[in-house]
Amino acid sequence: MIDDRMAGDSFRLGFRFQRHWDTPMAGAFFCGEVGAGLFLVSMLFGQLPGMLAGLAIATLGKGILHLAHMGLPGRSWRAILRPDRSWVSRGLIAIVVLAASGTLHVAHVLGGGGDWLGTALGTMAGAAAVLVMTYQGFAMSHSAAIGLWSTAMMPFASLLYAATSGVVLTLLLHRLPESAPADDTLVAAAMVLLPALLIMLASMLHAAYHGSPGARLSAELLMRGRYAAAFHGTVLAIGLIVPLAALALGADSTFARLLAAAGVLTGFYAFRVLVFKAGVYEPVMSF
Repeated sequence: MIDDRMAGDSFRLGFRFQRHWDTPMAGAFFCGEVGAGLFLVSMLFGQLPGMLAGLAIATLGKGILHLAHMGLPGRSWRAILRPDRSWVSRGLIAIVVLAASGTLHVAHVLGGGGDWLGTALGTMAGAAAVLVMTYQGFAMSHSAAIGLWSTAMMPFASLLYAATSGVVLTLLLHRLPESAPADDTLVAAAMVLLPALLIMLASMLHAAYHGSPGARLSAELLMRGRYAAAFHGTVLAIGLIVPLAALALGADSTFARLLAAAGVLTGFYAFRVLVFKAGVYEPVMSF
């Protein structure tokens, strides 16, 4: 049995779940990546409502959930002091840059835009958004003690989920009057990104199953252990199959777009929570 290998709170040797990052941090990661993805895609397609919503989700949503997780919020600003050695520090700087340059870019667009200043602000905000979309994956991949996380697939998972969320939300917001005519491009992007997510998940589980003993245990927990029902039912079925079917059968329907967006976001959030819950520490020694 899988659970027989878990040491739990006992003093015997075995695998132990990590519980330092749990649901609040999963929500913070989710908000940061969804918000940055929505801002970037909306900016590329000239959709102002999506840019505003993306900024709010990435800055306010992520910030509030991070503060809820911290034991000493008053000292949290110190995380920005080590950009040379910490992805958390680089990510915090990126969020600050995104909030500042993104807000100025939106104000410039509202004022007419169209000159070199708008291009410079847009480029700065877009680069910061890409960093916010990926840095959390890089931070997780540095966790050598947790085999499931210590893989190059983690940054790709962050980027792909953030981009897919941004595309399906922008596609939904396209119904607003201010939206740009980009339906076909957005639908095509969604139909490419959703299968890419499936390939990424299969690659992540394959690498974990053939990796360290702890990574293999995490893969088993997701595939046939205590988290299998949530992984197969929510991450795969609701998060990938439902959006693909909805867009394939009725991309012009507002209901289909709403169903696709809801499915992707539900699957993404479930992925974030389950990757945290299935992460296990390797035993400190083995015989």
